[in-house]
Amino acid sequence: MSGSQPIDTPDDEFRLFVERTEPRLRRAFVAAYGSDRGREATAEALAYAWENWDRLREEGNVAGYLYRVGQSRTRPRKHRTLFARSSESVHWYEPDLVPALEPSLNLSVRPSYWSNGFGWIMQEVAELTGVKVTSVQNHLDRGLKKLRVALKVSTDG
Repeated sequence: MSGSQPIDTPDDEFRLFVERTEPRLRRAFVAAYGSDRGREATAEALAYAWENWDRLREEGNVAGYLYRVGQSRTRPRKHRTLFARSSESVHWYEPDLVPALEPSLNLSVRPSYWSNGFGWIMQEVAELTGVKVTSVQNHLDRGLKKLRVALKVSTDG
């Protein structure tokens, strides 16, 4: 749907909302929870938005609200693994990064990395996650310090 077409119906309004919001929401979920859960959370959040659009479209921070919906609807539940993930894969990033991130970062800290990984400003991360900008900055500083130690990266010139 192009920006020059008028918005005639709630369906048109919702389509425009999805076009603008889905990419950011998807990137946020994938960054926070990984590819599988991130895509699932995005789908769950947008399905909820469609079902409740009449009420949600009047809200102020719909994307932030939907982020919380996606979090809760895809919260891990106890279940057994049916298929093991293959250990062979092509790495598009430093192979030691994921093992370094997993033990040191809880889920509330991961969004702080969006400002580095996706070029978001800290204000955007703070608004989407519902925390103060200073908290995002503190999480980012502490997390990067832990990562440097875990990956044995020196900041000396």
